[in-house]
Amino acid sequence: MTNTHHTRCIMVQGTMSGAGKSLLCTALCRIFAQDGFRVAPFKSQNMALNSYVTRDGLEMGRAQVVQAQAAGIKPDVRMNPILLKPCSDTGSQVIVRGEVRGRMPAAQYFRYKKQLIPEILDAYQSLAEEYDILVIEGAGSPAEINLKAEDIVNMGLAQMVHAPVLLAGDIDRGGVFAQLYGTVALLEPQEQARIGGFIINKFRGDPEILRPGLSMLEERTRIPVLGVVPYLNVDIDEEDSLASCLSTESVHKPIDIAVVRFPRISNFTDFTPLESHPALGVRYVSEVAALGHPDLIVLPGTKNTVEDLLWMRQNGLEAAVLKAASAQTPILGVCGGYQMLGRTLRDPAGTEGNISGRTLHGLGLLPVDTTYTAAKTRTRVQAMVTSEPWSGACVDGYEIHMGDTQVQGQPFCRLQNGVGEGCCQGLVWGTYLHGLFDTGELTVKLADWLCQRKGITLQQAAPVNHHTYLQRQFDQLADGVRRALDMQAIYRLMEESR
Repeated sequence: MTNTHHTRCIMVQGTMSGAGKSLLCTALCRIFAQDGFRVAPFKSQNMALNSYVTRDGLEMGRAQVVQAQAAGIKPDVRMNPILLKPCSDTGSQVIVRGEVRGRMPAAQYFRYKKQLIPEILDAYQSLAEEYDILVIEGAGSPAEINLKAEDIVNMGLAQMVHAPVLLAGDIDRGGVFAQLYGTVALLEPQEQARIGGFIINKFRGDPEILRPGLSMLEERTRIPVLGVVPYLNVDIDEEDSLASCLSTESVHKPIDIAVVRFPRISNFTDFTPLESHPALGVRYVSEVAALGHPDLIVLPGTKNTVEDLLWMRQNGLEAAVLKAASAQTPILGVCGGYQMLGRTLRDPAGTEGNISGRTLHGLGLLPVDTTYTAAKTRTRVQAMVTSEPWSGACVDGYEIHMGDTQVQGQPFCRLQNGVGEGCCQGLVWGTYLHGLFDTGELTVKLADWLCQRKGITLQQAAPVNHHTYLQRQFDQLADGVRRALDMQAIYRLMEESR
């Protein structure tokens, strides 16, 4: 395959997961867009539990959604043709072009994935026909020597689409020279030749101290270092289990919001807008001792509601949440967390894989009952919250879940067509809607109510639309990365490969 004649591309690979590939791709999308190009992101295969529903009701990974937003375009499933959503330690739900293909154990998918190459290339080629530049993100490391023969996301993809590669290493974790040199050493000669430059990422301190090491690295690999990117303090959605926000255990703000960190937590970016409010401190807890006495407890989404409910039951967090609810602590459940707050969870067909034919009791804090079915709900939603004390807040979000929930109580909100969604009872609220806080309206109402409840006087704040906030963060990210990288060299790499 060759690139469409007018399209240029650049690929960012990393020495490991968490090296900063997604953020660097986001920055490049923004920089190229600022420079006047039509630019789109691409990642052939993504493994993440933070997914997103497009306007046409299809599912894709959140990293490419953020990159599309940075590029100033609408997310499109072609940007992430394969999404793997782990549902156990050894298997994943396989989503291709936004639709579920089924569940597969890792070994089965490893044998199957080569069949997906035509669909990957078709998605890539159709984007290449519409955009000037494609920014491609790799996954994990290209030097996973046990997986290289069947690679469709790192060097295998780079060779298929003739992409020059930037290899990023994370200096914040230490050992960056060994990361970069070792990665190159484990590649085949033709793969080594594809690397056009190194990027040292997440650096704190004086870059001059690095100069001797950079020179030695360049001499030994014959690959130039194209930039040392500082550790940038930007607030941009992260998508996977390595996200730094999930390690937040304490925040010094007036209001304490505790989000239960399920082992299979998904779509935790729902709560990112809360973190930008000056009064709201968001922390993640996975054990009873860390829960304390928060002002609000949140049960977030999860890829396996039943397993995570049993986990919460076994480690004592369920009992702690029930005790907090009886002491009038407000509880909010989103998606899987909403299902847990109900009375029963039924799985007659074994959709969740582990309670087939029987019923599991929920926390019993909401009068709702959930039955799992094979069908997956994926839809964009606009709604207005009708439950007190947040009534009147407009929500622009999406539903993405397995299971049908029967509600016998008051709805949390009403959809555009007037149909009730979710449920509320006393100080407990549940909803399937992701993106609850993105418009900023519910964030302000929540903060005002929690502060009033705690006797704190806050200066009235106007709602901050999360999209508008993100655009400022993208510009800040792009400015920092542009200053650090040799952009002329990157443009040359793209031109030469074309």
